[in-house]
Amino acid sequence: MSQTRTASASATYTVVDIEKVVRLVKADLMMIGDSTGAWTPEEAGQYAHDVEVLAKAGYLEHVDVTLFSDGVEIKATRFNVDTDAGSLTSSRPGGVMWPKVAKPYLRLILRYTDAYTAAARAAIKDKLKINWTSTDADTSHSTLKAAGGRDYASNAYGMQRKDWAA
Repeated sequence: MSQTRTASASATYTVVDIEKVVRLVKADLMMIGDSTGAWTPEEAGQYAHDVEVLAKAGYLEHVDVTLFSDGVEIKATRFNVDTDAGSLTSSRPGGVMWPKVAKPYLRLILRYTDAYTAAARAAIKDKLKINWTSTDADTSHSTLKAAGGRDYASNAYGMQRKDWAA
């Protein structure tokens, strides 16, 4: 099945474009989990699976990943969805390795688009691997400093990665 979406009058993308971009995000999630020792490859894969399902349905606004050491925020990354990403140049995944820290904990928070209604949640629930719950956690990363980022794009679909570090 092929599906094309139009982001603006001149920008389009397909499900294949979303898959390409999510593959790069998945590589980052796998590297983050591995370098910190806080996620197994299976856990990182489950998160990436759900990111892809939600992105393909148009329900994903951003993905926020934060590393904590004994409750203290150490490093963070946010992947912001861009459905008019024609001007972005795609980078390779990776970058600075995430540190191994004492008592590591990785938190992944998804922010949804307004289209993710109660009906949409019910319709997609069985396709997700994680039992997502609501949170009011602070994802401003105000205790960290901006530390660069990179872009992942295919045609008009992309994710802009923003990084923060202590």
